[in-house]
Amino acid sequence: MHDILLIVQLVSGVCVVILVLLQHGQGADAGAGFGAGASGTVFGARGATTALSRTTAVFAAIFMLNSVALTYLSTRTQEHHKTILNLAAEQRTAPVTKAPAVLAAPKSPHAPAKPSGSGQPPAK
Repeated sequence: MHDILLIVQLVSGVCVVILVLLQHGQGADAGAGFGAGASGTVFGARGATTALSRTTAVFAAIFMLNSVALTYLSTRTQEHHKTILNLAAEQRTAPVTKAPAVLAAPKSPHAPAKPSGSGQPPAK
């Protein structure tokens, strides 16, 4: 289900971008006085703006609803899928159990630096 919604998200996002780029901007009417407006009459005087803006609105609504659905699915299944960051946070917050440190007995000034031994290598 997540993969299908992800594909729908990708397609609707690309469609919105393409449709926005196809539409004329607010300043396009100012260029019509200089002869640039005649080339944009493929759909008629108001037909292109209405059809493209409605289609853009439909794809934008699909994109937004799909974003909400993907967010819901990702938060709902977050307990089952643990990421590396979640595991690292759990390890940081876990209680640390260390063995108590063993204190060495203080050295007396008369104690030899090396343990006394026979000085002979061990027998094989």
